[in-house]
Amino acid sequence: SSGTRCPVCAEPWVSPRLLPCLHSLCAPCLRQLGPLGEPGRAAAARSVLCPVCDAEVALPPGGVGQLTPDYLALSRGGAAAAAGCDLCADGAAVRRCLTCGANLCLFCCQAHRRQKKTSSHAVMELESTKDCSQAEKPLFCPSHPTERLRLFCEQCDQPVCRDCVVDRHRQHPYDFTGNVIHRHGDALRELLKSTQQRMGTLEGVLSQMDDMGSALHDRTEAVATEICLFASGYVKAIEEHRDQLLKQLEDLKVQKENLLHLRKAQLQQLLLDMRTGVEFTERLLTSGSDLEILITKGVVASRLAKLNSIAYNTHPSVDDRIQFSPQERAGQCRGYELFGAILSKVVDPARCTLHGEDLHSARQNQLTGFILLCSDTTGERMGRGGEAVQVTITHKDKRDCAVKPKVCDNGDGTYHVSYSPEEPGLYAVCVYVKGQHVKGSPFTLMVKNKIREHQGVFHCCTFCSSGGQKAARCACGGTMPGGYQGCGHGHKGHPGCPHWSCCGQVKESSECLGGPPSDTSQRSLLRTVAL
Repeated sequence: SSGTRCPVCAEPWVSPRLLPCLHSLCAPCLRQLGPLGEPGRAAAARSVLCPVCDAEVALPPGGVGQLTPDYLALSRGGAAAAAGCDLCADGAAVRRCLTCGANLCLFCCQAHRRQKKTSSHAVMELESTKDCSQAEKPLFCPSHPTERLRLFCEQCDQPVCRDCVVDRHRQHPYDFTGNVIHRHGDALRELLKSTQQRMGTLEGVLSQMDDMGSALHDRTEAVATEICLFASGYVKAIEEHRDQLLKQLEDLKVQKENLLHLRKAQLQQLLLDMRTGVEFTERLLTSGSDLEILITKGVVASRLAKLNSIAYNTHPSVDDRIQFSPQERAGQCRGYELFGAILSKVVDPARCTLHGEDLHSARQNQLTGFILLCSDTTGERMGRGGEAVQVTITHKDKRDCAVKPKVCDNGDGTYHVSYSPEEPGLYAVCVYVKGQHVKGSPFTLMVKNKIREHQGVFHCCTFCSSGGQKAARCACGGTMPGGYQGCGHGHKGHPGCPHWSCCGQVKESSECLGGPPSDTSQRSLLRTVAL
């Protein structure tokens, strides 16, 4: 502590104690500090908050009493007081006893020399004692108040008295304070030197930070000036851009409201139709006769089934996703580059398109699919995913036969729809976005029978390659139409070699004796292989 009074109570020091953060407080003030830490924490391990630097410091197990006394603070307080006599408290102190450390007035000094017990004490002028070190003032042991601290326990690293040496510090290595002060003082000076060097480094860093703060302030003002100059010429362009954005936002709002009203009207009509069907059916079942029920059953069941088959979205088809991005480039206006755009796009199912080579055809038990490309009302690609896409694939002849497609959101406005039909035949494919058909939906899908894989040997026409021998046989043992083993030619004549093997695999052959293949022969073979 650097003051002559306690920083908490602002009163002269009363048993000052030194905290680990090197700030001193009066012992009574320390005891009034509230403990820190978790509730239920042991009192012996409690911590307090230093009121000077707000550092959390741990108290020793014995509490405040075991903190190091700050004799230096007491010395400063005594010197600052320029106190009167310590004995009579009436006269001004002019001398000081170096033995007992008391400040004495002229009268008490004379009495001090006349008394037998103090006649041998060394008394000096008070002005001469101002420069005396604290080591010259006798300090007494806290455990043995009548004994001076003259020794130093090396093991416990603390000053002790004679009684301490024979009591709690028995068999501990010790020496006189005058003998060890140089060694410990030198170590402390080395630490002081290292700390001072670090202080210099920190001061340099803080100075750089101050300089950077000033430079930052200057730079900020310069940039602010540039911004103001730039904005003064940008105002008209920005205002025009603002009006365009507001109009775009209003148009987007109207569009969303129209879509919401349309979807709401559709759902209300569906609900009305369902309510009509339910009321009629309930009235029929409660009031109609058995014959009336049987007569009307077909129409009612058909209507209810149709109503139940209508797909609808359980969530609102319109969302409130409207965002403004100030970093988005918006082109130029009046020669200035503009930023800021409304990113929200409203998907338009009527402008969403389907793409794929096998869009209308597929093979049994083979994985196939197509791509759905979502666009907004202007026909521009959405560029993001998250839309409510629903796909149904139903067999036209077998109502209970349906394919469960898998819809994968690519996150860029496209969706990959994959499926694997188990039954051949015609299917009706419906693709919905937000409960509405996309462009080209619904459409018909033709699923063909799966192809049998050839398990034999692939080669050219056996009959032609053998020179027309009737006994020629394909290596796989198959039989082709025409009466011969392994050849698609007729029994008589050569209408033209189709270059097919017995299982329908086309092969080119330079050894064919029948000449170029004819269309009639090829069509016949194709029909046969398909069967």
